[in-house]
Order: sequence, then structure tokens, then C-alpha cells
Amino acid sequence: MIKEAELYADEDAAVQKRTEARNALENFTYSLKSQVGDSEGMGGKLSADDKKTINDAIKGAQEWLESEGVTASAEEIDERREELQAVVAPITTKLYQGSGGAGGSSGDDDLPNHHDEL
Repeated sequence: MIKEAELYADEDAAVQKRTEARNALENFTYSLKSQVGDSEGMGGKLSADDKKTINDAIKGAQEWLESEGVTASAEEIDERREELQAVVAPITTKLYQGSGGAGGSSGDDDLPNHHDEL
């Protein structure tokens, strides 16, 4: 019985890691979508082109999650989240540098935070 538990421990850890990665990507996309749609906040400061770029990247990530997310590894899901962040970060950095930032902000303050805990 102990051997069986040890056998499944690695598998359980991999499933947990994959679930956490998927949750992080889903949370990031939904939070980002909300911020882009907020005309009082970040969404009101973005140009139409930047909104389209971000929304297209969000849509691509969500479609990928639906089609590939079920079988993707935690590493593949993390890579997809990093790709989305790579699209968004320059836009938000430009946005906040152009407006003078908020107290020396790096421009990422309005980005959803990535947390590994569930």
C-alpha cells in the first residue's frame, strides 16, 4: 500500500502543478480582459490598436486553453502565459511611461499578479 502511494505521489504532484499552471493562465486572461474592458481604468487609457492587440492575445490564449489545455503540460501552459505577458507588458509599460507613471511605477502595477497558490 505504501509503495502504491509512493507510485502515485509523482503523478499527483504533476497533476497539481498542471492545475496550478492552468488556473494561473485562466486567472490572468480573465483579469486582463476585465482591465481592458474597464473604461475608467486601464481600458480607458489604451488606444484602440493596443486594446485590439491585447484582446486578440487573450482570445488566442483562451482558445488554446480550450483546445490544448486539457492535454498540455504545466510547462506548456506556463509558456503560453509568458507569451501573453510578453504581448501585454510593452503596451502597459508604454502606457504608464507616457502618462508619467504612478510614483515611479514600472508600468506593471495594473497587470494581474501571478500567484502560484490556489
